[in-house]
Amino acid sequence: MTQETDPGWHIRPAQETDIPALHALIEASIRGLQANDYSPAQIEGALGTVLGLDTQLIRDQTYFLVEGIAERHNNAPQPEQLLPPQRPVPVACGGWSKRKTLFGSDGASVREPELLDPATDAAKVRTIFVHPGFARRGLGSLILAHVEAAATAAGFHHFEMGSTLTGVPLYRLKGYVEVERVAVPLPNGEALPIVRMTKAAPPSGNP
Repeated sequence: MTQETDPGWHIRPAQETDIPALHALIEASIRGLQANDYSPAQIEGALGTVLGLDTQLIRDQTYFLVEGIAERHNNAPQPEQLLPPQRPVPVACGGWSKRKTLFGSDGASVREPELLDPATDAAKVRTIFVHPGFARRGLGSLILAHVEAAATAAGFHHFEMGSTLTGVPLYRLKGYVEVERVAVPLPNGEALPIVRMTKAAPPSGNP
């Protein structure tokens, strides 16, 4: 499933060939957008462990990549035929999971690959990452709405996430409620505060 959006964003399921670009996007997002909430030591310890790509979601086809066209930074008018073709670039990513793991990358110390029961369990909304160069353009909201719709279509009625401190304001605006805060130990001896949040899916037929 792909989706075109008004500003020209294109959202699609991520593929294994996207993995190198996703790693680069995620690291740029963490370093560029989370520095006000976490120390450099916390960020270094979290990269590739608590924060990062969980490739199981790509295999499950529940991880999504948003692409956009990079803006040209050349004010000199040129004949269109002399301009290089514009290629889509990865600008944001995120997904949801039908498995028990709440957060973390492939390198996380705790993994729970068991499948959830949509009738009784909450779908796991996984961390959304936006490239700093495309921040504050509604991309986080776009991915969140997309993954909630996908999880609802799969039969889930509740959502749960382990949010970074950076993401909490957006998720509160979208109806998520804080349940608890957890300090996750990191390999370098630091700890990363993560906020567990939940939300009920809207009744069928409601936006």
